[in-house]
Amino acid sequence: MADHKVIIVGAGVAGLVAAIELEKQNIAPLIVEGTDRVGGRVKTDSFQGYQLDHGFQVLLTAYPEAKKYLDYDSLSLKYFNPGALIFQGQKQIRLSDPLRQPSQTFNTLFSKAGNFQDKLLIFKLSQRLKKDSLSDIFSRTEMTTRAYLTSYGFSEQIITNFFQPFFGGIFLESELNTSSRMFEFVFKMFSQGHAAIPADGMEAIPRQLKSQLNSTEFLFNFKVVAVEDKRVELDDGNVLTADAVIIATQPDKILKKMKGQFPGYQQVTNLYFEVDQSFIQKPVIGLIPKNGKLINNFTFMSDTANGYSKNGKALLSVSVNGIHEMSEEDLKTKVVAELTEVSGYSADAFHHLKSFYIKNALPKINDLHYDMYASETKIFENIFLAGDYLLNGSLNAAMASGRSAALAVNEYLMRQS
Repeated sequence: MADHKVIIVGAGVAGLVAAIELEKQNIAPLIVEGTDRVGGRVKTDSFQGYQLDHGFQVLLTAYPEAKKYLDYDSLSLKYFNPGALIFQGQKQIRLSDPLRQPSQTFNTLFSKAGNFQDKLLIFKLSQRLKKDSLSDIFSRTEMTTRAYLTSYGFSEQIITNFFQPFFGGIFLESELNTSSRMFEFVFKMFSQGHAAIPADGMEAIPRQLKSQLNSTEFLFNFKVVAVEDKRVELDDGNVLTADAVIIATQPDKILKKMKGQFPGYQQVTNLYFEVDQSFIQKPVIGLIPKNGKLINNFTFMSDTANGYSKNGKALLSVSVNGIHEMSEEDLKTKVVAELTEVSGYSADAFHHLKSFYIKNALPKINDLHYDMYASETKIFENIFLAGDYLLNGSLNAAMASGRSAALAVNEYLMRQS
């Protein structure tokens, strides 16, 4: 196989953005991808007339990097209503954003999700974070999100009813041990934009990034097993060579010197069900406060984007944090029992379509950052890293890291010439 100036390992969001930036410098990289398509952790399967994302994911439209690289109009974004619907049995508690939905102000202020002081604190926090820069947020002292909320004055009632299931679904951990920097960042993004999904599924995002590439080559269905110096070894025994390599996937699997240097990933189980009719009938996220429940959050994807269901029935996405040690049949039975409790539907109303057990859903990161110097992506003489695990677990971070790695590679190659 021919030598290449730059090889990118991984066709996820970070790798694709790195390629976009390299092409701007007239560099045509080769992307080696172990699967049959782009996307990395952002994938969508077509299944029995439905679009099934691998895990419940949304695009926060306020992401600064996403605004640089994505054409929102072409994605035909569909938006979730601000706030959430909290289920306590069949009782529904609506928590809205009064700044976005003024008509819901009365219901929000007097809903039983929290007390009156909690609602004022949410407003105060939203206003403060809108003024704070992202560099301000990521330079603050870290604590757990739960400790942050308690110190801010929020009641245990609203932490349990809203923050724990809502942000637990974003962080993929139910105890809110995630850094307060990440909480403030996500809260700010929700305050300044919308949660949205492309009409054709989340994989439309990496597909759109790929469509911006003109000279990049792709090698699909080949896994990289080792990278050393200028050598990239594939699982079929072939070796590629390059002047520079960007590793835009988990590096410790292919760089022996980095083995054991990464904390790992949060895990999630995502179950999809076909239902004759939505019991929410609004584009909103449903939350079930823990109290021994498996379900963290759920939503009817077909209420938000019709493209997710092409047969007129409702598509229900259910998220369970972690991967539980039980059979799929037992898991389905327990999840359906919880769904019947909140919906009033009988168990046979929920037809299981498919489950995704996602072991590498979201990187665990000990010290979160928003951005990085290009030089920080360089790990060895001609080897560079890209991926959200370098900054924070988000699409925004994946894009930022890809941009930084490409800048570093371009500077490196210019010095070599």
